Amino acid sequence: MRIGELATRTGLTVKALRFYEAAGVLPAPERRPSGYRDYDEAALTRLRFVRAAQAAGLTLAEIRQIVTVREHHGPPCRHVTALLEDHAVDLDRRIAELTALREEVRRLRDRADRLDPADCDTTAVCHVIPTDG
Repeated sequence: MRIGELATRTGLTVKALRFYEAAGVLPAPERRPSGYRDYDEAALTRLRFVRAAQAAGLTLAEIRQIVTVREHHGPPCRHVTALLEDHAVDLDRRIAELTALREEVRRLRDRADRLDPADCDTTAVCHVIPTDG
């Protein structure tokens, strides 16, 4: 199938397909005598995997690694599991950071409820957010 049909069937743009090909997550297809790309059904399967992997938080570089493992060593399940575990650990760290930030924002919001704007120091930008210095 030509690139336009593949784009339609996957919901991606032609530009995205070319990008995936350049990024190494979609193999270069055969070319027709006219020079047009000629994708097979395997391209659909690969693109479904790419989109699902991205939805799981994997980067294109990680997806390219997975594809390489698959092509050279067989099923990449252990590699994928390790990547997902790394992402889970990173998400836990980011969630903890965001939770702490939310508490700080709420603390500042509560502080703002207690402050009178008339008491704001004219040399400061806003006394709701203390600068401690």
